[in-house]
Amino acid sequence: MNHTLILASKSPRRQQLLAQLGYQFSAHAADIDESVILGESPEQYVSRLAVAKAQVIAQQFPNAVVLGSDTSVVIDGEILGKPSSEQDCFTMLKKLSGRKHQVLTSIAIVQNEKVKSDVVCTEVFFKDLSDSEISRYWQSGEPQDKAGSYGIQGIGAQFVKKIQGCYFSVVGLPLYQSAQMLAEFGLATPIQSNEKEIS
Repeated sequence: MNHTLILASKSPRRQQLLAQLGYQFSAHAADIDESVILGESPEQYVSRLAVAKAQVIAQQFPNAVVLGSDTSVVIDGEILGKPSSEQDCFTMLKKLSGRKHQVLTSIAIVQNEKVKSDVVCTEVFFKDLSDSEISRYWQSGEPQDKAGSYGIQGIGAQFVKKIQGCYFSVVGLPLYQSAQMLAEFGLATPIQSNEKEIS
Protein backbone atom coordinates (compact mmCIF):
# COMPACT_ATOMS: atom_id res chain seq x y z
CA MET A 1 0.00 0.00 0.00
CA ASN A 2 1.17 3.50 -0.79
CA HIS A 3 -0.23 5.15 2.31
CA THR A 4 -1.08 4.39 5.89
CA LEU A 5 -4.77 3.66 6.42
CA ILE A 6 -6.42 4.76 9.66
CA LEU A 7 -9.97 4.05 10.78
CA ALA A 8 -11.28 7.01 12.78
CA SER A 9 -13.26 4.74 15.10
CA LYS A 10 -12.71 2.31 17.94
CA SER A 11 -15.94 0.48 17.09
CA PRO A 12 -15.24 -3.27 17.07
CA ARG A 13 -17.93 -3.70 14.42
CA ARG A 14 -16.35 -1.18 12.02
CA GLN A 15 -12.88 -2.61 12.61
CA GLN A 16 -14.13 -6.11 11.83
CA LEU A 17 -15.87 -4.98 8.66
CA LEU A 18 -12.88 -3.03 7.33
CA ALA A 19 -10.60 -5.98 8.08
CA GLN A 20 -13.04 -8.20 6.17
CA LEU A 21 -12.03 -6.36 2.99
CA GLY A 22 -8.40 -7.34 3.58
CA TYR A 23 -7.03 -3.97 4.65
CA GLN A 24 -4.30 -3.46 7.21
CA PHE A 25 -4.99 -0.38 9.29
CA SER A 26 -4.81 1.20 12.72
CA ALA A 27 -7.82 2.53 14.62
CA HIS A 28 -8.02 5.78 16.54
CA ALA A 29 -11.14 7.16 18.22
CA ALA A 30 -12.15 10.68 17.18
CA ASP A 31 -13.53 12.83 19.99
CA ILE A 32 -16.02 15.25 18.43
CA ASP A 33 -19.25 16.99 19.40
CA GLU A 34 -22.08 14.85 18.00
CA SER A 35 -24.89 17.31 18.73
CA VAL A 36 -27.41 17.87 15.95
CA ILE A 37 -27.36 21.38 14.48
CA LEU A 38 -30.73 23.12 14.27
CA GLY A 39 -32.28 22.66 10.83
CA GLU A 40 -29.85 19.92 9.84
CA SER A 41 -31.27 16.95 7.93
CA PRO A 42 -30.34 13.40 9.00
CA GLU A 43 -28.27 13.04 5.80
CA GLN A 44 -26.38 16.27 6.52
CA TYR A 45 -25.87 15.20 10.12
CA VAL A 46 -24.26 11.81 9.42
CA SER A 47 -22.18 13.24 6.60
CA ARG A 48 -20.87 16.09 8.76
CA LEU A 49 -19.95 13.74 11.61
CA ALA A 50 -18.14 11.26 9.38
CA VAL A 51 -16.09 14.05 7.80
CA ALA A 52 -15.37 15.63 11.20
CA LYS A 53 -14.17 12.32 12.65
CA ALA A 54 -11.85 11.71 9.71
CA GLN A 55 -10.50 15.28 9.74
CA VAL A 56 -9.67 15.18 13.45
CA ILE A 57 -7.52 12.08 12.98
CA ALA A 58 -6.08 13.28 9.65
CA GLN A 59 -4.72 16.38 11.40
CA GLN A 60 -2.80 14.12 13.76
CA PHE A 61 -1.40 11.92 10.99
CA PRO A 62 -0.34 13.95 7.92
CA ASN A 63 -0.42 12.06 4.59
CA ALA A 64 -2.38 9.14 6.08
CA VAL A 65 -5.65 8.08 4.46
CA VAL A 66 -8.31 8.32 7.16
CA LEU A 67 -11.74 6.70 7.00
CA GLY A 68 -14.48 8.16 9.18
CA SER A 69 -18.01 6.85 9.48
CA ASP A 70 -21.24 7.62 11.29
CA THR A 71 -24.51 5.71 11.51
CA SER A 72 -27.93 7.02 12.48
CA VAL A 73 -31.32 5.35 12.76
CA VAL A 74 -34.05 7.61 11.38
CA ILE A 75 -37.84 7.36 11.56
CA ASP A 76 -40.24 10.08 10.41
CA GLY A 77 -37.22 12.37 9.96
CA GLU A 78 -36.18 11.94 13.61
CA ILE A 79 -32.65 10.78 14.44
CA LEU A 80 -32.61 8.07 17.10
CA GLY A 81 -29.31 8.02 18.98
CA LYS A 82 -28.05 5.63 21.65
CA PRO A 83 -30.45 5.07 24.56
CA SER A 84 -29.61 6.77 27.85
CA SER A 85 -31.92 4.54 29.91
CA GLU A 86 -34.30 1.60 29.72
CA GLN A 87 -37.19 4.02 29.25
CA ASP A 88 -35.32 5.70 26.40
CA CYS A 89 -34.76 2.31 24.75
CA PHE A 90 -38.45 1.42 25.24
CA THR A 91 -39.56 4.69 23.61
CA MET A 92 -37.28 4.17 20.58
CA LEU A 93 -38.20 0.54 19.97
CA LYS A 94 -41.91 1.32 20.31
CA LYS A 95 -41.47 3.89 17.52
CA LEU A 96 -39.77 1.27 15.33
CA SER A 97 -42.23 -1.52 16.19
CA GLY A 98 -44.17 -2.81 13.19
CA ARG A 99 -42.81 -0.08 10.93
CA LYS A 100 -40.20 0.78 8.33
CA HIS A 101 -37.28 3.03 9.23
CA GLN A 102 -34.06 4.17 7.61
CA VAL A 103 -30.47 3.55 8.65
CA LEU A 104 -28.10 6.16 7.26
CA THR A 105 -24.38 5.48 7.28
CA SER A 106 -21.95 8.06 5.98
CA ILE A 107 -18.36 7.29 5.09
CA ALA A 108 -15.77 10.02 4.64
CA ILE A 109 -12.21 9.61 3.48
CA VAL A 110 -9.70 12.36 4.18
CA GLN A 111 -6.07 12.69 3.17
CA ASN A 112 -4.55 16.08 3.95
CA GLU A 113 -6.86 18.54 2.14
CA LYS A 114 -8.61 15.94 -0.01
CA VAL A 115 -12.06 14.95 1.26
CA LYS A 116 -14.61 12.57 -0.26
CA SER A 117 -17.82 11.39 1.37
CA ASP A 118 -20.97 9.43 0.64
CA VAL A 119 -24.18 8.50 2.48
CA VAL A 120 -25.77 5.06 2.16
CA CYS A 121 -29.44 4.61 3.09
CA THR A 122 -30.93 1.22 3.96
CA GLU A 123 -34.58 0.64 4.81
CA VAL A 124 -35.27 -1.72 7.71
CA PHE A 125 -38.67 -3.29 8.42
CA PHE A 126 -39.44 -4.28 12.02
CA LYS A 127 -41.98 -6.77 13.33
CA ASP A 128 -44.40 -5.75 16.06
CA LEU A 129 -42.60 -5.72 19.41
CA SER A 130 -44.27 -6.52 22.72
CA ASP A 131 -43.42 -4.64 25.90
CA SER A 132 -41.94 -7.80 27.43
CA GLU A 133 -39.71 -8.39 24.38
CA ILE A 134 -38.33 -4.88 24.65
CA SER A 135 -37.74 -5.29 28.40
CA ARG A 136 -35.92 -8.60 27.97
CA TYR A 137 -33.89 -7.18 25.11
CA TRP A 138 -32.75 -4.29 27.30
CA GLN A 139 -31.74 -6.74 30.01
CA SER A 140 -29.53 -8.55 27.48
CA GLY A 141 -27.26 -5.51 27.46
CA GLU A 142 -27.14 -5.25 23.68
CA PRO A 143 -29.12 -2.04 23.04
CA GLN A 144 -27.10 0.21 25.35
CA ASP A 145 -24.45 1.33 22.86
CA LYS A 146 -26.48 1.01 19.65
CA ALA A 147 -28.06 3.77 17.59
CA GLY A 148 -31.80 3.23 17.61
CA SER A 149 -31.43 0.81 20.55
CA TYR A 150 -30.80 -2.33 18.49
CA GLY A 151 -28.05 -4.28 16.78
CA ILE A 152 -28.88 -6.10 13.56
CA GLN A 153 -25.74 -8.22 13.87
CA GLY A 154 -26.79 -9.51 17.30
CA ILE A 155 -29.91 -10.54 19.20
CA GLY A 156 -31.83 -7.66 17.62
CA ALA A 157 -31.72 -9.42 14.25
CA GLN A 158 -34.89 -11.31 15.24
CA PHE A 159 -36.83 -8.03 15.12
CA VAL A 160 -35.94 -7.42 11.47
CA LYS A 161 -38.44 -8.80 8.96
CA LYS A 162 -36.43 -7.62 5.95
CA ILE A 163 -34.13 -4.89 4.71
CA GLN A 164 -33.86 -3.03 1.42
CA GLY A 165 -30.30 -1.92 0.82
CA CYS A 166 -26.92 -2.72 2.34
CA TYR A 167 -26.77 -4.97 5.41
CA PHE A 168 -23.19 -3.92 6.20
CA SER A 169 -24.26 -0.29 6.25
CA VAL A 170 -26.76 -1.10 9.01
CA VAL A 171 -23.97 -2.78 10.99
CA GLY A 172 -21.85 0.35 10.61
CA LEU A 173 -19.73 0.36 7.43
CA PRO A 174 -20.95 -0.11 3.83
CA LEU A 175 -18.25 -2.32 2.33
CA TYR A 176 -18.84 -1.75 -1.37
CA GLN A 177 -18.69 2.03 -1.09
CA SER A 178 -15.72 1.89 1.28
CA ALA A 179 -13.69 -0.28 -1.10
CA GLN A 180 -14.52 1.89 -4.11
CA MET A 181 -13.67 5.14 -2.35
CA LEU A 182 -10.44 3.87 -0.77
CA ALA A 183 -9.29 2.71 -4.22
CA GLU A 184 -9.67 6.32 -5.38
CA PHE A 185 -7.15 7.26 -2.70
CA GLY A 186 -4.69 4.66 -3.92
CA LEU A 187 -5.66 1.99 -1.40
CA ALA A 188 -7.00 -1.00 -3.28
CA THR A 189 -8.09 -4.19 -1.55
CA PRO A 190 -5.90 -7.27 -2.18
CA ILE A 191 -8.49 -8.47 -4.70
CA GLN A 192 -8.56 -5.12 -6.52
CA SER A 193 -4.76 -5.05 -6.61
CA ASN A 194 -4.62 -8.53 -8.14
CA GLU A 195 -7.13 -7.54 -10.82
CA LYS A 196 -5.01 -4.57 -11.80
CA GLU A 197 -1.87 -6.69 -11.97
CA ILE A 198 -3.57 -9.32 -14.14
CA SER A 199 -4.94 -6.73 -16.55
